[in-house]
Amino acid sequence: MKSFQKRNPIPIGIAGLVVIALGITAALNTEKLPIIGAGTVYTAEFSEAAGLSQDDSVRIAGVKVGSVRSVELDEDRIEVKFKVTDAWVGDESKAAIKIQTLLGSKYLALTPRGDDSLDPGTSIGLKRTSVPYDVTEAFKDLTGTVQDLDTDQLAKSFDTLSQTLQNTPEDVRSSLSGLSRLSRTIAKRDEQLSELLSNTKQVSKTLADRDDALVNLMEDANKLLSELQRREQAISTLLEGSQELAKQLRGLVKDNKEQLGPVLDELDQLTSMLHRNQDSLAKGIENYAPFIRLFTNAIGSGRWFDNYICGLLPPSVGPINKKGCYQE
Repeated sequence: MKSFQKRNPIPIGIAGLVVIALGITAALNTEKLPIIGAGTVYTAEFSEAAGLSQDDSVRIAGVKVGSVRSVELDEDRIEVKFKVTDAWVGDESKAAIKIQTLLGSKYLALTPRGDDSLDPGTSIGLKRTSVPYDVTEAFKDLTGTVQDLDTDQLAKSFDTLSQTLQNTPEDVRSSLSGLSRLSRTIAKRDEQLSELLSNTKQVSKTLADRDDALVNLMEDANKLLSELQRREQAISTLLEGSQELAKQLRGLVKDNKEQLGPVLDELDQLTSMLHRNQDSLAKGIENYAPFIRLFTNAIGSGRWFDNYICGLLPPSVGPINKKGCYQE
């Protein structure tokens, strides 16, 4: 039998990649696995889909217990199949499609009822299901309805009705006159209303398209606020410590005022003197540089002092230049 090091690495590498791919696929589809993703699939009938889609959550009392498997049309009703894990569903349970966020995302809400468990082969009928009222869809319908109205004809109709009933009691005539004025006002503002409703539709569509981004933004803001709340004690302790430090510093200055006063006065006098002699100090430092350079040359050739002194002896003594230190 060959050792592991002597085997061909190509088949081993291919097998490793296959195992990794299978592991990633299993991790992404845990709910569909036979053992890990175990659960019971139920069916509910609705009069309309109301925006519910596959993979939307299934909740009981706000807690997620499963997900929607499919949303299909069955003759005049919508058949929704959903899977529930680790939750009891009774034979008289109710199901409702509800709005999860203000931007229109939906989820399936279950209300477990009954004495016996619900048979997976028995559907939750239309009498025990309900759908939400969608404000976004209502705005879209309102836009189309208003655009189809003939506001001029509506105003003429109200005028004719007001003239026909002019001999009726005062209350009725006042109501009809008000309706007539309202219709004329709407006719005059027809274009503005159409533009307003069109913009409303556009805003609703934009918000719906940005649903996930806005939900993530709200979740991040919630996490930030939660973190600040958790750090409230640390921030409070830091502020209290800063206040205590300020009190101690004020006490320190107050207790040492007699010693600090003369020191600060002398320091002020020193800085004033240095300021007055600033030019002299600068000139001294400038002249000090050539001296340091020459002095370094004198003592930098070894462990001795190398220098030349002119005029130590008179010119008549010794072999020194009779003309003095300088030659012409």
